[in-house]
Amino acid sequence: MSLLEVKNLKKSFGDNVVLKDISFNVEKGEVLSIIGPSGSGKSTLLRCITDLETEDSGEIDFDGTFGLVFQNFNLFPHHSVMKNISNAPIRVQKRNKDEVYAHARDLLKKMGLSDKEDAYPSELSGGQQQRVSIARALCMDPDILFFDEPTSALDPELTGEILQVIKDLAAEHMTMVIVTHEMNFARNVSDTIIFMDGGVIVEEGSPEEVFSSDNQRMKEFLGKFYE
Repeated sequence: MSLLEVKNLKKSFGDNVVLKDISFNVEKGEVLSIIGPSGSGKSTLLRCITDLETEDSGEIDFDGTFGLVFQNFNLFPHHSVMKNISNAPIRVQKRNKDEVYAHARDLLKKMGLSDKEDAYPSELSGGQQQRVSIARALCMDPDILFFDEPTSALDPELTGEILQVIKDLAAEHMTMVIVTHEMNFARNVSDTIIFMDGGVIVEEGSPEEVFSSDNQRMKEFLGKFYE
């Protein structure tokens, strides 16, 4: 059985139909990237899967735990880096504080932020804040990690460091679903790519299949990135 199964998902906001019968699976250890133009339903799809929005109909079968990394970091400004990372595992998962702190320090080391555990978000660069967000998600020991355009709030210099972190996680076979506008990154890191447009899946397959698709809408979309 797949780690995540989405079946016939539909979602509207008033008269605006955002998701129209979306179905796909994610296997354990798979990296799935979701690409497409703004307004195609990508972020709404992620929000439905992670219970931030309620779908109108359809099924989402997922029994594990998940982590979610937002595009705008969503760190608590009045909490230190350590407290941002450790709060949910201690309070929500009721895990041992010392074990959580040790895990958090291992993750900060992995993110190149060992010296920042007592810092506050306002003292960090955007790239550092996003790495803290990733560490926070990983500290929950998720079965699957969701990224909603994790580099869209970063300048080009900082984008590369976040993409490298995600590539490293992919190399460790972390199951991930990534909404992204970074086409070369999606092509290089993904096992499967979904191209959405107008609330439907237009194309789905391996990076090679999707990026060489004869679908006219797919060609138009990718053409803007390769001009």
